[in-house]
Amino acid sequence: MTHRTVLWISAHPEPRSLNHHLRRSGIDHLKELGHTIVESDLYAMDWNPVVTRSDAGIDAGERFRASEDVRTAYRKNRLPADVVAEQEKLQRADALVVQFPLWWYGMPAILKGWFDRVFVSGFAFGKDPDTGKRLRYEQGPFVGKRALAAVTVGDRPASIGPRGKSGDLTELLFGLLHGTFAYTGMSVLPPWALPSADFISDYDAAKDSLLLRLTDLFTQPTIPYRPQFTGQYTDEWALRPDILPQETGLSIHIEG
Repeated sequence: MTHRTVLWISAHPEPRSLNHHLRRSGIDHLKELGHTIVESDLYAMDWNPVVTRSDAGIDAGERFRASEDVRTAYRKNRLPADVVAEQEKLQRADALVVQFPLWWYGMPAILKGWFDRVFVSGFAFGKDPDTGKRLRYEQGPFVGKRALAAVTVGDRPASIGPRGKSGDLTELLFGLLHGTFAYTGMSVLPPWALPSADFISDYDAAKDSLLLRLTDLFTQPTIPYRPQFTGQYTDEWALRPDILPQETGLSIHIEG
C-alpha cells in the first residue's frame, strides 16, 4: 500500500461527542494503514470563521472588496498566519476528510468559515495570472486530491435516500461535494453518513462502517461529476440541450 498524507478537518464543539469518538477511531485507523495524518480540530483551535478586512490587510475606512482584496493578499503573501497554516496543510495532503454534524442541512458555521477563509481566490480557484486559464473543475488547483465528507445526521436512513423527505444525501450536500470539492479540482468520494445519530445504540457498527470507507479512501470509485471544459456545457455554463434533454435537477451533472 502506498502511504499518503490525509488532512482531517473536524467541526464539533464537544470532545466527548460521538463525532469526536468517530474522529479518533478514524484517525487511528488511517495511521495503522501507514498514512500520515494532519489535523484541524476547528473548535479546539478556536478557529475564526469570519472573513474580515484584516484577512486582506485593509485598513478601516477603505472599501473592502472581499474576493479581490483577499486574492491580492494571497498573491503578495500577506494572508493571516492562521489561514496560511491551513493552506499549507491542504497543499501537503493527498486526501481531505471533512467530518461534521449536519446542522440545518449544512455545515456548522465554523466549518463553513474555514472554507470561506482558506479556499480563497487565487489559491483554490480563479484564473492563472499568466495564461488566463480558468482554474476550476478538471482544471482546478487541487486535481489529484481526494475528498470525503463524513457526516452525522439526525434523519432516519430513508429520509436521506433517493425518495427521502430530506433529499438524497449526495444532492443534499451538492454545494460541498460539487460546488467546493469538485469545483477546486478534487476527486469526490460518495459521502459517508451516520443517520439517526442521536439514537445510536451500536457504536461499534457505526465505527466499523466509517473505517471500511477509510480503508478504501484511495481506491473507491469517485462521483463522476461532468467536466466543464470538454464541450458538455454551453458558454453560459448550462448543460447542453442535447444531453439528457428531458431531465433537470442536480443529478444531470453526474455522468453515467
